[in-house]
Amino acid sequence: MPPGPTRDARHRIKAAALHSFAAKGFHATTTRDIAAAAGMSPAAVYVHHASKESLLHALSLEGHAEVLRLAQEAVATGETPTEQLRALVHAWVLTHAERHTVSRIVNYELDALTPEHLAEVGDLRRQITDVFRAVVEAGVASGEFETDQPRMTVTALISLGVDVARWWSDDGSWTAQAVADHFTTLALRLAGASRRPPP
Repeated sequence: MPPGPTRDARHRIKAAALHSFAAKGFHATTTRDIAAAAGMSPAAVYVHHASKESLLHALSLEGHAEVLRLAQEAVATGETPTEQLRALVHAWVLTHAERHTVSRIVNYELDALTPEHLAEVGDLRRQITDVFRAVVEAGVASGEFETDQPRMTVTALISLGVDVARWWSDDGSWTAQAVADHFTTLALRLAGASRRPPP
């Protein structure tokens, strides 16, 4: 099969898997469900993915790699820990709202991955945590943040965004931008950000 059709088929299969997992949950979804949503035969799906778990693995790797990149880019836009945390949390919450379907699946279906695949995704999750931890620890060291539990604070900050994907609805009363703005304010308070500019 030429490269173009191959890429198109893979994209259709992943999109179909995402739709099916979101509608029925990973465990209730069958390969036939994914094939039907993609407009393909089950045999055609198996050409690209050996199982629905391998599809979840692919979606999880892509999703986590993307938010890691966004987190790193957000931090790079700020000069001080306060500026970095503001940009980081805003981007973090915004992407979990705007991409809530894939975010919900890759965060809440982790137990369906094989140990080997979970370890790969876990490495990306640790790298994401390290981005948050570096910013918080730098803020504590500089005196911009005041928290005696920086690691627990990091967990709370990450949870702010991840949980948005669980409850977010596109027909809700809040916009993604409004939620990101407000949660950024909450994040700075969680970190004990000083209202005074650093010396």
